[in-house]
Amino acid sequence: MFMRFVEMKLDPERLAEFHKVYDERVMPVFNATPGCLYASLIQSTDRPGECISMTLWDKQQSAEAYEKGGTYNQLMEGVSQYLADASEWKVRLSDDLTMNYEQVTEEPVVEAFQVTAPSMARSIPEESALFVRIVAPQVRPGKAEEFQRIYQENVLPVLRTVKGCRYVYLTKSASDKDRFMSVTIWNSKEDAAAYEQSGLFQELTGKLGTTLSEVYQWRMQLQKTKQDPDSPTKDLEVEGYTIVTGKNFL
Repeated sequence: MFMRFVEMKLDPERLAEFHKVYDERVMPVFNATPGCLYASLIQSTDRPGECISMTLWDKQQSAEAYEKGGTYNQLMEGVSQYLADASEWKVRLSDDLTMNYEQVTEEPVVEAFQVTAPSMARSIPEESALFVRIVAPQVRPGKAEEFQRIYQENVLPVLRTVKGCRYVYLTKSASDKDRFMSVTIWNSKEDAAAYEQSGLFQELTGKLGTTLSEVYQWRMQLQKTKQDPDSPTKDLEVEGYTIVTGKNFL
């Protein structure tokens, strides 16, 4: 499978309107697009103006055909009015040589990842899943294969047993072989929080420790010598998202 993320910064005052447009106009397009298995709009719990359109595809070629065929551009044109204006400005010199200032609309960030470790045979989320947790580890150069092996053998089986954890995906960037994201989908935000507070997240991260960045290694050493009371997992980028709308197209 293949996972695609489109990160958008939206006008906070028009979020509810955008949610409705995504559900009523964007979702039907994904449903009719060959190879699209699942689509969802997820919203950051810490930064409500930041949303991600998260889609699952049967293969990378299907996702690329969707984008190259012009459908993606058409959808973005339809929702561009809801995007937040960036703080940057561009200067245009007019025909009469006077300068005009135009505010630049924040461009969505598109990222694509190959799913290397789906959670189970039926690995397409159902609509009742409510919370998404994304962890972006910093993997050391040359350690990608070892990281992937340890995750599949030691992390994935444990996550499958955690209360409230419905789906688990280890994804690998299509453009950077050392960039991974662990995506878990939960029954609730509370279930995800309980998992982290139980210490299991730190324990599983420790299993991956030898493959993580030098910063993580340094944190581990400081903690062992009690020079730094903070957990080394603070150096992992962890984001939480509420699923605004999600649909399974199977």
